[in-house]
Amino acid sequence: MYREIAEGYIKTEFHNGVTTIEFHHPQSNSLPGRLLEAMTHEIHGAGNDRDTRVIILRSGGDRAFCAGASFDELLAIETPEQGLHFFSGFAHLINAMRKCPKFIIVRVQGKCVGGGMGIASAADYVIAVEGADVKLSELAIGIGPFVVGPAVERKIGLASFGSLAIDATMWRDSEWARRRGLYSELHAHAVEMDESIQRLSGHLAHSNPEAMALMKQHLWKGTEHWDQLLIERAALSGRLILSPFSRQALTALRPRL
Repeated sequence: MYREIAEGYIKTEFHNGVTTIEFHHPQSNSLPGRLLEAMTHEIHGAGNDRDTRVIILRSGGDRAFCAGASFDELLAIETPEQGLHFFSGFAHLINAMRKCPKFIIVRVQGKCVGGGMGIASAADYVIAVEGADVKLSELAIGIGPFVVGPAVERKIGLASFGSLAIDATMWRDSEWARRRGLYSELHAHAVEMDESIQRLSGHLAHSNPEAMALMKQHLWKGTEHWDQLLIERAALSGRLILSPFSRQALTALRPRL
């Protein structure tokens, strides 16, 4: 299945028990609302598909994994309600990944920013390549990483999350991300990364689906309140993005994209 969405696309393929979902946007794989909705829909679909045993989530191209929220859509927000609607897209995607009964492997081939870190943190297993550096840039535009925060904090711990959130201009390299548990594996080259993804997904495709579903429930224990929490965080970000600080910061940063 291939669909063009908001100047980008989403593509879903199934092969031997493995469903691969690929998203792409020409602006460094940034995430407009329609693409977030499509990704959430595809995660739900694969999670409910009896033949799917494991899901691979990846982005297109060989450069950035994900640049986070679409700046064009952030600038287009004019009311708190519109802000809530946009940021709820990230909340719904993270919650869909969290509640999906299938393990989700995320492939990270390049830099991972903001909402992209949320996706990586909501994964059950992340396989990345050297150079896939990370940054939480939200505070630089006046909002803070409120929606993705619970997922990132759960994965790398409060202290490391705080360091990323406070210094919103500093990149941490891929080895930093591996040492703190964001990346499960880190490979020198994309070929090795893809070989490892193929090996693990093939193994999981022949594993007991009931056992994997129960293991996933155990690994995500204590996050049952996220359905409400992440929407509350989305409302907070939706209000802050309307501040004069955020308007000025977005306008100043936009030409650099």
